[in-house]
Amino acid sequence: MTVNLNDAQKQEFLNKYSFHTHTCGQLRESDIDSTVTLCGWVAKRRDHGGLIFVDLRDCYGVTQCVFDPDIIKDKFVLGEQMRPEWVIKVNGFVRHRPEDTANDNLATGQIEVVLEDCEILNKSKTPPFAIEDGIDTDENTRMKWRYLDIRRPEVTDALKLRDKVCFALRNALHNRDFTEVETPILAKSPPEGARDYIVPSRVNQGCFYALPQSPQLFKQLLMDGGMKRYYQIARCFRDEDLRADRQPEFTQVDIEMSFVNQDDITDLMEDILQEAFGAIGLDYSFPLDKVQYSEAMDKYGCDRPDRRFGMLLQDVSDIFEGCGFKVFASAIENGGVVKAINAKGCGAWPRAQIDKLGEYAVECGAKGMAWIQVKEDGTVNSPIVKFFSDEQIATLKERLNVENGDLVVFGADKYSVVCEVLGAIRLRIAQICELIPKGTHDLCWVVNFPMFKYDEDAERYTAEHHPFTRVLDEDLDKIESDPAACGSYSYDLVMDGFEVGGGTLRIHTPELQRRVLHAISLDDETIDEQFGFLMNALSFGAPPHGGIALGLDRLVMLLGGFDSIRDVIAFPKTSSASDPMSEAPSEVSKRQLKELSIKLDL
Repeated sequence: MTVNLNDAQKQEFLNKYSFHTHTCGQLRESDIDSTVTLCGWVAKRRDHGGLIFVDLRDCYGVTQCVFDPDIIKDKFVLGEQMRPEWVIKVNGFVRHRPEDTANDNLATGQIEVVLEDCEILNKSKTPPFAIEDGIDTDENTRMKWRYLDIRRPEVTDALKLRDKVCFALRNALHNRDFTEVETPILAKSPPEGARDYIVPSRVNQGCFYALPQSPQLFKQLLMDGGMKRYYQIARCFRDEDLRADRQPEFTQVDIEMSFVNQDDITDLMEDILQEAFGAIGLDYSFPLDKVQYSEAMDKYGCDRPDRRFGMLLQDVSDIFEGCGFKVFASAIENGGVVKAINAKGCGAWPRAQIDKLGEYAVECGAKGMAWIQVKEDGTVNSPIVKFFSDEQIATLKERLNVENGDLVVFGADKYSVVCEVLGAIRLRIAQICELIPKGTHDLCWVVNFPMFKYDEDAERYTAEHHPFTRVLDEDLDKIESDPAACGSYSYDLVMDGFEVGGGTLRIHTPELQRRVLHAISLDDETIDEQFGFLMNALSFGAPPHGGIALGLDRLVMLLGGFDSIRDVIAFPKTSSASDPMSEAPSEVSKRQLKELSIKLDL
């Protein structure tokens, strides 16, 4: 039987099995005249000549403690010796703070504890940075001393938020009859996907395990095993270049269900998210919009649209077809497009700032960036405006709702390149102009992705999501003849311009699975070698099934308003995939290498 404790009951258990009678964030005016025991770290010490005040901190808050020589007597000397981050245990009685000394910024700010006894549990060296919020300290320094960084309230609060979200998701899934199952960490390296972290086997010389990029195949096998509803808060690993929302090891809430369609899964996830959001005090309106993949790319330039501001991409190819500007005309003649966005209010930007935006466009894959500036007096400024007629400029203004003081930015190239570049520029302008209201969230589903995409470097098709995704029923006859035209049963959960979840309906017959693997240029020998266990499982009556994986780190990052997933991970890696605290990765001994039959060739 599940027992839900109220806050008072939780606090009782917290204090029952501990040195202390109360935490440092617990005492209130109702506790005045109580005798209490507190434990924690010295946050601050102030000597007022006769009285010494110590702010005692734990992960629940801060309580002001008073060393009065008339009361604590021979232990007063400890207050004189005390330094920041010493660990102490104190006993005393609670009283009102003297008049005009209350601190309304603290939950305990109306009271203080007058000490009758004190015990030093451990001393501390001087910390390399202040243990307080809002510090301006290099992130690598904070990560080197991460155990000290965690003591800071904002870091502690981030980890507590993660715990609340995690517990709420787990509880919601458990109450909907999902079974939590752990899948292997040491697995087989698949031929598709991102770069693996590999682990040598001592027992099987010359062979390697791969750390899982996700539990994808195992959760499908659980459906084949009749589990019906599975979930796992799973550790996953990818050897990728890092960025603010990516780490080499990350956590996903992994979910799989049998005998479901796409709407069953998205509807269920909305119920679960609504419950999880409610647990942290976020009231968000469900159901969510479903945005077609094609619409997301066309309007926002990416498949994870941030819809909290406008500035949508608009096709203006028809306006400039056959115009005198060769860049536009040739792009259209070669089957490409000309698209534009209207950056409202940016018409006063100096040329240097526009050029800087153009440099960013080149970094994103453009050959250059065309623009038209409409100044406050209505004059049009641009190196390319001379190539256009007054009618073309008027039509452009009408279509994009261009007013005085606006800046129009263009992209002209292949459709995919234009969408990607303008999508990135749209986000960059929004950041520069601070168009996104702080503390706001927008969630939607992006659905019906293409099944395949063509990899020009590899000169073959690859899977858009993964090769175990089910092709749309109406496109089954195109797998061999026209892979690019195949759609899929797929859905991504997008929040504030980030993909926080992704899923698909899965292939559940061996015949279709083999066709899809053939389409991505795997031959039968490779299929049987790499996926023989899956093909066998599908041949024993696998049920129709599908699932989704939520990126827990990204979700908590966005809910907490953080800039990086490193802020919500207890012990993250740096941008070079290293840990300055534990000094991982590191070299191993020659003996270990010999046991594994590994010889380094550096």
